[in-house]
Amino acid sequence: MRPDPWHRTDDLDRFLRHAGDFLRSRPAAHTVALTVTENLRTRGPRAYGDEPPVYGALERDGTVRAAYFRTPPHRLNLTALTGEEAVSLAAHLADAGEPLPGVGADRDTAAAFAAAWQARTGATPVLRQRQRLYRLGTLAVPGPAPEGRARIVTEADRPRLLTWYEEFAEAVGEPAAGARSWADAKIARGGVTFWETPDGTPVAMAGVTVRAAGQVRVAPVYTPAPLRGRGYAGAVTAEVSRAARDAGADEVLLFTDLANPTSNRLYRRIGYRPVADFAVYDFEARDIPVRDAGR
Repeated sequence: MRPDPWHRTDDLDRFLRHAGDFLRSRPAAHTVALTVTENLRTRGPRAYGDEPPVYGALERDGTVRAAYFRTPPHRLNLTALTGEEAVSLAAHLADAGEPLPGVGADRDTAAAFAAAWQARTGATPVLRQRQRLYRLGTLAVPGPAPEGRARIVTEADRPRLLTWYEEFAEAVGEPAAGARSWADAKIARGGVTFWETPDGTPVAMAGVTVRAAGQVRVAPVYTPAPLRGRGYAGAVTAEVSRAARDAGADEVLLFTDLANPTSNRLYRRIGYRPVADFAVYDFEARDIPVRDAGR
């Protein structure tokens, strides 16, 4: 039997020592891994939920070729894999008794792993979302701008920030676990901006991730349903994009849902250009036999 080429750990520092250079070698493609691990490093292992995160890397001939991480209850996140690597990872995780609610990765990797996971476990993958990663080129503020102004959130905004975060998470099908930790971190570093009307009423928000390997990602962008279509999301996204670039980010990125042509047109108007397509799959619930690890 060939040895398992994947190295698994629950030690973030060990994972970053092993795979950090690999992740930093492609900051845009690895934006989620870079920003999530930076948040875990600074905010602690419970930043995204109560269960401990897990990490892994694929090494060949002394060089890291791929990596994964998962912050339960969220889906597995992968860097690019070949079909053969996807099959070996599915075996690695299934043998470890790893329960997976889903996977997110570049389009081809996500599809390959979903098929491999189904073949290994019998779980049925369901395509949840097709995404496109964009990179900011020349910033253009969309006009006409709505009345009002942008302002950074403060402690007084916490109730609204938590409500909007939970509504956003529900809309995109993500668990809202870690919402309070998320709000604490965003307020502490000014990581979310509201667009407010002239009377001071917040009507939309846009956040930015921590900077890692020179890049930041705009996320989340949210406008409550009754307030959409008035230019608020475009105005606040343009403002946080400008601020991120002015603060020294080498790259400003964001993901869109390809099922939403309105937001894709909006971001292109602002100056964002496509980088790559990604996909998110959910797996139907299925028990995976847990291997006796001798503990």
